[in-house]
Amino acid sequence: MAEPKVKYDRQLRIWGEQGQAALEKASICLLNCGSTGSETLKNLVLGGVGSITVVDGSKVEVGDLGNNFMVDESSVGQSKAECVCAFLQELNDAVKAKFIEEHPVELIETNPSFFSQFTLVIATQLVEDSMVKLDRICREANIILIFARSYGLMGLVRISVKEHTVIESKPDHFLDDLRLNDPWPELQRFAETIDLNTTDAVAHKHTPYIIILVKVAEEWANTHDGKLPSTREEKKHFKDLIKSKMIMRDEENYREAMEASYKVFSPQGIGPNLQKIINDSCTEVDSNSSDFWVMVAALKEFIANEGGGETPLEGSIPDMTSSTELYINLQKTYQAKAEADFRDMEERVKNLLKKISRDPASISKANIKSFCKNARKIAVCRYRLVEDEFNSPAQPELQKYLIDEDHGTLQEANSLKVLPENTAAGLYILLRAADRFAANYNKFPGQFDGEMDEDISRLKTTVVGLLNDLGCNGSTLSEDLIKEMCRYGASELHAVAAFVGGVASQEVIKLITRQFIPMSGTFIFNGIDQKSQLLLL
Repeated sequence: MAEPKVKYDRQLRIWGEQGQAALEKASICLLNCGSTGSETLKNLVLGGVGSITVVDGSKVEVGDLGNNFMVDESSVGQSKAECVCAFLQELNDAVKAKFIEEHPVELIETNPSFFSQFTLVIATQLVEDSMVKLDRICREANIILIFARSYGLMGLVRISVKEHTVIESKPDHFLDDLRLNDPWPELQRFAETIDLNTTDAVAHKHTPYIIILVKVAEEWANTHDGKLPSTREEKKHFKDLIKSKMIMRDEENYREAMEASYKVFSPQGIGPNLQKIINDSCTEVDSNSSDFWVMVAALKEFIANEGGGETPLEGSIPDMTSSTELYINLQKTYQAKAEADFRDMEERVKNLLKKISRDPASISKANIKSFCKNARKIAVCRYRLVEDEFNSPAQPELQKYLIDEDHGTLQEANSLKVLPENTAAGLYILLRAADRFAANYNKFPGQFDGEMDEDISRLKTTVVGLLNDLGCNGSTLSEDLIKEMCRYGASELHAVAAFVGGVASQEVIKLITRQFIPMSGTFIFNGIDQKSQLLLL
């Protein structure tokens, strides 16, 4: 068996050893192992989750051979859960795998405590009623739940958990934490040791752009009543001032300073997202508070005191044109400030833990240091109950999604407003209508041959009723789209299932590693137009 660091080398570069360790501790339960569930779990098994439990009470049928690569002809008539579980175990023998031959719907009804043993539950191909019941069960047990579903050429993924906190959100674009517009005393003193007017050409072209910007910003402020550039014209003049300091045309460091000048103009203090988090009522911590909220409470105190309105310094600097000696000394200056901020934060965390009668050492130095480094980028995700979304979706948002200008305009038919075709919200409504149809007629629309015309009429009536219940009175969806939904016959197409499974497994990894920000609404994949959209309902 390959060493974990070799086996998981590429993913370790993304979420690190800490993220991989979280995966290897995770216990995942999959409900229904059709093509959507199998594809989702396959990705996680290859990623090295700790253990999986596959729950499915059905037998492998001939139809499964066309959409599920994890069963073959020899599997027909056997337990689907057992066959899929055996296949997945072969993919990664480090993962503990077991199966339970029971129908998930029955398990939800008869044994709700079953789910409390898992880190996360992946529920695939469940209808609306079972989704609502399982969501309540997992909420009460504080278990992360992900719904995934493929239906013909459409798919759905939805996360449900009370609260998910993220320290390492790893945004694609985020301004470097350099404090150029408000340098702390040690950085200011370091800058003062460097003369931008030196006649030494080598020294001049190897001055780090951070120092150039700190000194030019100070010079500007001294001649502008202590203010930094704010208007477009002033920012242009600021760049011209940097350019005027060049003594040769090939000074790359000054070009870098001009390109990075926007970092001087960035607003001081914390951003609106972080402000919202530190104003959250959860910062009033008690003995039941999570480590995250204890650290946020400490951060709030730090910002109001030692930080002077700022978060702890991250302590890293980007690559830049510089002499080795100056770069290392500049790096040490940033690292020393970050270490001092960390010590202040550590003390505040310990004091808060004492105050709420918890062990002052219960939050490790490594966790506090990671929090300090990522303090500007922390995130809190909260999700509505599925039942609340189904019964009372956000009306303005739903109306906006349904009447999507990209998909045409409203039309009239039999005194009903026909909503534009192929909007994500329209497909969402159709999927919910199909579940309501199944509850009323004990089958999905178009599931059996010879009843298509009757099913189309029934589904159209169901769609109108559902839209009325959701406050979209007098509206319907296009006849063509309703016919297409009936044509699907509740089938799971492998191509769609593989895509939906990929999206779902990606979100599982985000949730387990607590890295990157998981999606916040209901994800709809539109295989007709090859588009996807997140509905915030």
